[in-house]
Order: sequence, then structure tokens, then C-alpha cells
Amino acid sequence: MKEPQFSFLQETPAAEPADAALHFQAKLTFETDAWDVKTDMERGRSDFIVIDTRSALDFAARRIAGAINLPHRLIDAETTAHLPKDKLMVTYCWGPGCNASTKGTLKLASLGFRVKELIGGLEYWIREGGPLEGTIESKASELCDTAQVVMSGNG
Repeated sequence: MKEPQFSFLQETPAAEPADAALHFQAKLTFETDAWDVKTDMERGRSDFIVIDTRSALDFAARRIAGAINLPHRLIDAETTAHLPKDKLMVTYCWGPGCNASTKGTLKLASLGFRVKELIGGLEYWIREGGPLEGTIESKASELCDTAQVVMSGNG
């Protein structure tokens, strides 16, 4: 079979290796992933704060365990005055299709905070098996407890 002359993959040529290294090094200074955050939490690291930039209602329903809620539209000097500037702020929202964390990260950086965005947000946190809190988690736990009682014949 004859190879086609045109390549969608290489329509835009790849960067030179040195340029690619600079790009990806810079990219890692702006974002982190669920595994890195989860692992540092499990190891007891306390040099960062996880911030849910979604609404208070969404935060109450389901969130990363230990996260604080600071909806991106409310981030300003007054609402962040209690946050320590010596800690890294890690923002997240629902998932890749949500830019609330990007907006929150921009505002926090503009206020002088060191920041990283959690790529994949809550969706990828859940996929990674990270601990959760919220009303959805409480209801799920109650259902599991009830099911165990029924299955044990004590219900």
C-alpha cells in the first residue's frame, strides 16, 4: 500500500527538542495532576492548599477531601486575605471542560499567590481514587451501611 503524501500529524512540524524541553518544563510549573496531589496529601505534605473554585452548592455536594471553597467569581484581596502566601495554591473545578479553576488560578496569581492548576479537576481526582467529602459521599456511605446491615440479616 502506498503511503499518503499528506500527514495530519505532521501538518504542523514538531518543535526542536530543546524548544520542546523548555515548553514542557514551563508547562509543569503551571499545572499538576491528581496523582501528585493525592500522593503528597497521603505523605502528609502541608505546603499547599487545595481550592475548589466551583460554586458553594457544588462544593457541598462533592469535593476533594480537605479542600476549601473559593468560587472563582468571589476571589479578590478581601476573600483571600486569610490565605498564607508562603503556601502553594492548587485550584480545581469539575473537569477538563470547566475553566473555573483557570479563572481562579489567574486571579490568585494576580493577587501574588504561587499557583498550580489541577489538570482534569474533580473528574480525574475521582478516577485516581482520591478521597472525597460532601453530601453525595455521606449518602453513598449511608446506603452502603444499610446494604451491609440488610445483607448480614440484621435489617
